[in-house]
Amino acid sequence: MRRDVFQAIADPTRRAILTLIALQAMTPNAIAEHFDSSRQAISKHIKILTECQLLRQEQTGREIYYHFNPRKIKEVDTWVEQFRTMWESRFDQLDELLKKQNLKNKES
Repeated sequence: MRRDVFQAIADPTRRAILTLIALQAMTPNAIAEHFDSSRQAISKHIKILTECQLLRQEQTGREIYYHFNPRKIKEVDTWVEQFRTMWESRFDQLDELLKKQNLKNKES
């Protein structure tokens, strides 16, 4: 099954993995140490994140290090931005309405 970025970040464990790796590249064992899940479960999460290109792997000697791919998360940011803009506009309208209402109340 082909997953997309949104499916990958829907899981809280995968989001936590991304947060860890955004700070520094890590090996699968180092990642697994931060979770109560089995090493196998963490490996499955890493595989999904890699398939969705949110992580990239790099072999250094005998170790594999996973790195965060910020370009791929840009898809999420672009999608969320449309809602951010809409809600900011609505909050601005609400602010104006409340200011007008407050002025009316002061005049009364």
